[in-house]
Amino acid sequence: MDLLWPTSLLLLVLVPALIATYVWILRRRRRFTVRFSSLSLVRAAVGTQSRWRRHLPFALFLLALSSLVVAASRPVAVISVPAGRTTIVLAMDVSRSMCSTDISPNRLEAAKDAARVFVDQQGATNQIAIVAFAGLAEMIQAPTSDQEMLEDAINSLIPARRTAIGAAILKSIDTIAEIDPGVAPSTGPGEAPLAAPVARGAYAPDIIVVLTDGVSNSGPTPLDAAQQAADRGLRVYTIGYGTANNQSPMDCGDGFASGFGGGFGAGPFGGGGGGGGGFRRGIDEATLKEVSAMTGGEYYEATSARELQEVFQNLPTHLITRHETTELSVFFVALGALAVVFALALAWLWNPLG
Repeated sequence: MDLLWPTSLLLLVLVPALIATYVWILRRRRRFTVRFSSLSLVRAAVGTQSRWRRHLPFALFLLALSSLVVAASRPVAVISVPAGRTTIVLAMDVSRSMCSTDISPNRLEAAKDAARVFVDQQGATNQIAIVAFAGLAEMIQAPTSDQEMLEDAINSLIPARRTAIGAAILKSIDTIAEIDPGVAPSTGPGEAPLAAPVARGAYAPDIIVVLTDGVSNSGPTPLDAAQQAADRGLRVYTIGYGTANNQSPMDCGDGFASGFGGGFGAGPFGGGGGGGGGFRRGIDEATLKEVSAMTGGEYYEATSARELQEVFQNLPTHLITRHETTELSVFFVALGALAVVFALALAWLWNPLG
């Protein structure tokens, strides 16, 4: 269970305050009790009324108050139901470091092979979109289940400069938002953030898969982008790709720096490709792991073409569920109302006014 307005629980401080007031009133009443000359008269006046009868109505009143305060905090439960259709956004790094030949024939071509196999294995209920990113990110194939279109998009990938992992995540969010009305588009600098993030543990049926062999050095930070994905219930699965042989030759043919398929190029971003000093295998694994942890996804490591294909096979694309949020406030309101009715009934029954 999660709370949409947890600050409302601060009202629970009224409970100990009321208990203290109740105890003070009882002691004050004892101080002014009429003194009887005989103990037997006291017992006769008290009768058979037990202590719990005296305090039970007040205890029920406190239960009612607590229940209403919890209702005001808007408790919700997240229920998993099978998703009839899901969208998978495959965001692929096409920075210059993907030309490295430590994975034959080079990292990019091996990644294309793995992506094509992944596409072939998907059922008709899964839609796949392709986002390519280097110094910026661009959707090169909208969500579709047409395998031929997807393979054409994958084949068109060619390298450019720099690495913008955060931009890739934001572009993936926007790609999903275009076809899923339940997912809000990403927000840029200066724009108001998402007004109502999803409840913790509530996930959309759509997922984002980010494959990279480097360190983000352009655009928004990956963690800021991951927070936007988490606010929308989108899980991000990250793949750290490449070996420790960062000095291996580069071979990307004649396509280097000419951009992505469709004329999308490196433009003014310039500079080096992925990779970075101080990171094992040139990959910022710590950030990739945090991105996945923030969004409910998982981080995978792939140091060969075979391992990358195994990672794609292990992605949770077959048992994707949709999480629905059910508000439970009405049950706590009903409990509070019931407790009040019982408290009044018992008070009237055991301590009649007439």
